[in-house]
Amino acid sequence: MRIIISIFTVLVLLAAYQLPTVSQQTDPPKDAALFPPNAKPGECYAKVEVPAQYETFEEELVKRQASQEIEIIPPEFEWVEEEVLIKEASFELKVIPAEYEVAEERVLIEPAYEVLEEVDPVYDIVEEEVLVKPAQTVWKSGRGPIEKIDNSTGEILCLVEEPAEYKTVKKKVVKTAATVQKKEIPAEYVVVKKRVIKTAATTEKVEIPAKYKTVKVKKVVTPAQEKKIEIPQEVQTVTKTKKVADSRLEWRSILCETNLTTDVVKNLQASLKDAGYYSGPIDGIIGSGTVSSLKSYQNDKGLASGGITLETVRKLGVEL
Repeated sequence: MRIIISIFTVLVLLAAYQLPTVSQQTDPPKDAALFPPNAKPGECYAKVEVPAQYETFEEELVKRQASQEIEIIPPEFEWVEEEVLIKEASFELKVIPAEYEVAEERVLIEPAYEVLEEVDPVYDIVEEEVLVKPAQTVWKSGRGPIEKIDNSTGEILCLVEEPAEYKTVKKKVVKTAATVQKKEIPAEYVVVKKRVIKTAATTEKVEIPAKYKTVKVKKVVTPAQEKKIEIPQEVQTVTKTKKVADSRLEWRSILCETNLTTDVVKNLQASLKDAGYYSGPIDGIIGSGTVSSLKSYQNDKGLASGGITLETVRKLGVEL
C-alpha cells in the first residue's frame, strides 16, 4: 500500500511541476538538446527555472563638494607697563684697602752648637785571694807507731803536706774607662710680634645699574589674521543592486519515484517547518501545502524552482 501511495505522489508532483513522465521519454530523441546532457540511468531530470542573480553593493555619492570659508580675525591689543631706559649702566673702580694681622715669629739669637766633655772613669771594688804561701811537703817529728822510723837517727819523722796559704785583699779596678762625649747645646730663639699683610690692596670694578622708568604702552597681543576653515565634502552611501545573471531554464536532477520515499518527504516537510515555511502535518505526502512551501523557500534562497532539486534538498539538510 505504501509503494502505491509513493508512486501516486510522484505522479502528482510531476504533473504539478509539468514534467515529462518516463513513458513520454521512451521514444528516441530527435534533437539531443531537448534532453538533459550527461543523464545517468535511474535519475530524474527536469527543466527548472534558475532565478536571475543580483549583486548588492554600496556606492558613495557626493552630496556636497568640499569648500573653504575665510574668516578675518581682527587684532587684539592690551595696555602693558613697560620699563623705558633713562640712564645707561656704567662702571667705576673701587679701591679695597689692604688687610693686616699680627703674627708671631721666632727669631734666632744663638745657633745650636756642640761641646766636648770628659767623662770620668768608673771604678769598682773587688775582692781577690792572693797566694801568700804556696803548698809544700815538710818533715815533722812522728808521734806514734805508725810513723816512719828513721833508722839512721832513730827519730820518728813524718813527711807532711802543708796546704798553700791565701789572703783575701780588696782592690780598685776600672769598670768603665774615661771617655769624651759630645753635648748638643740647643739654639736659642726669641718670639717677636710683627704686623703682616693678610690681604693685599686691590681694585674692584663696580657696576652702576641702569635706570628705568615704567610707562604704559599699547601693544598688539594677537595680530590680525586670516583663518581658512575647511568644509569637508559630504557623501552618502547608497545601496544598489545590479543583475549579474538573467533567469534561465536549466536541466537539473530532481527527486522522482527512484529516490523519493515517504521518509524523505517527511524529512523535507520537517526541514521546511524548522525553516518557518511549512505549517502542515508531517505525513510524507506531497500536497499543495508542501509544494507551495518548497517553492517559497526556493524563491527566498535564490534556488532553482520547478521541482524538488537536489540543490534544494542539500540546502535543507535532508539526507537521501
